[in-house]
Formats: sequence, C-alpha cells, structure tokens
Amino acid sequence: MISQKAKYALRALLALARAEGGGLVTAQIAEEQRIPRKFLEQILLDLKRVGIVHSRRGKLGGYYLLKPADAITFGEVLRLIDGPIAPLPCLSRIAYRRCEDCTSESGCEIRRVFAHVAQSARDVLDRTTIADALAHPGKASSLDDALEAASGIPA
Repeated sequence: MISQKAKYALRALLALARAEGGGLVTAQIAEEQRIPRKFLEQILLDLKRVGIVHSRRGKLGGYYLLKPADAITFGEVLRLIDGPIAPLPCLSRIAYRRCEDCTSESGCEIRRVFAHVAQSARDVLDRTTIADALAHPGKASSLDDALEAASGIPA
C-alpha cells in the first residue's frame, strides 16, 4: 500500500501536468486536490529538491514541472516518497534486509511468490508516466501496454 504522502505527491504532479506549462500556486493545488496545504508544501519541496518540479515567485509564480510529464514515472515518485518498492525486506534492491525468521532465501516459497509480485509491480510503475495516467479514457496508452505486459491480460 502506498502512503498518503505518495498519493498526494502523485495527485499534485497530475495537477501540474494538466496545467500544461502554466504554474499553479500551492493553495490552488491544495484546494483542487483536497490536500492539506502544509503537507503539500513539504511534498513540493521534496519534489523540487530532486529536480521534478521548480517554483517561481511573482505574478507568474507557482510550481511547474521541471521534467516533462512523460519522463516522470510512478516508480520514481513512489521511491522518492515511500522508499523501496518491495513487499518483503529481502526483495528490496536498495534497502535489502534478510528476513529474521527465514532459514533459506533460495528455498523460501513465500519469497519466490512475492518476487514475481514485486517485479510485476516495478515493471508497471517504472513504465507508467504521469502523462500515461492523463491519457484520454478509451484510448490505448503505454499504461495499458504496461498493465497487459505485467499481467498477460489485455487492459
């Protein structure tokens, strides 16, 4: 499950992408997306720190996407906000930790099943961009392609 902070970060990025180059002020994003303003400010600072958004002051001020919407993946945002995308600590690529109650990782049936789950989730999240999420309903997108590739079921 993703955190509320990650969900808010994705909603803020979707709002900025919909603005198509126009900036949005924090109050506007907070109101439209129903995100607590102080929490949103912290999220936007995190996104700014890693170069996903930037801000301007003044009459044309606000937050803007620094990267194109088709270059920002859900996986990138989730890792930034929530950390590793792994259902078990022994499956994490960047925060690996052996499970305390496991005697053999290579023989662990639970690990084997969740390794497939984790890889499928990573594949979808790392191929799905903010632009994909905004694709018009009823129109095939790379999101549909990613879901189909990960599950084997047509989207």
